[in-house]
Amino acid sequence: MKTALITGGSRGLGRALARELARDGWNLVLDARDAAALDEAARDIGPVTAVAGDVTDAAHRAALASAVSGGLDLLVNNAGTLGTTPLPRLADQPVQELADMFATNVLAPLALIQAVLPSLRARGGAILNISSDAAVEGYETWGGYGSSKAALEQLSRVLAAEEPRLAVWWADPGEMATDMLRAAGEDADAAPPPAEAAAALHRLISERRPSGRYRADELAAR
Repeated sequence: MKTALITGGSRGLGRALARELARDGWNLVLDARDAAALDEAARDIGPVTAVAGDVTDAAHRAALASAVSGGLDLLVNNAGTLGTTPLPRLADQPVQELADMFATNVLAPLALIQAVLPSLRARGGAILNISSDAAVEGYETWGGYGSSKAALEQLSRVLAAEEPRLAVWWADPGEMATDMLRAAGEDADAAPPPAEAAAALHRLISERRPSGRYRADELAAR
């Protein structure tokens, strides 16, 4: 049985992707900061190991690594934060809040990768880092969030070169009807449900595409 660790698994894309993998019989370990929401997601998805906590906390990351010490086939770094809201222009971006966002969106994923690399290497596993089109486009007020995702993409690109036995993907799921998009001031109700992006990423995982950057809409169209 394959095992996947998905951060931010209580709602949105993380929950939708967990549901996709559960249908294939994957053993799932899910993480989220909100313990109640995580427990509700676990009941909805089926038998999973739920480990509540914040990915920026070293003790929590150690608990996640312990939960998959028997072997790990897939790590999905999905947990993230928008940072300052309403989204500010860079001229008004509080630098400490930007540092806090980088801690969640860049440093925590790298630290978790480091913690579970032995388990991934043992099975020739895969890493899926969730990115955004804001990482590569110059959208006004998205500079802080976009720069954190651009940093995550560069880490992914280098990791793919350094770990050729692993599949390392960094993927842009596109706009989704999520609380995060709503918090950014966008029309979340007009966006497609996370299940659509999750189905596209499921295809990426099941087909084990080569390491690289992918967009959910392109995966769905193939």
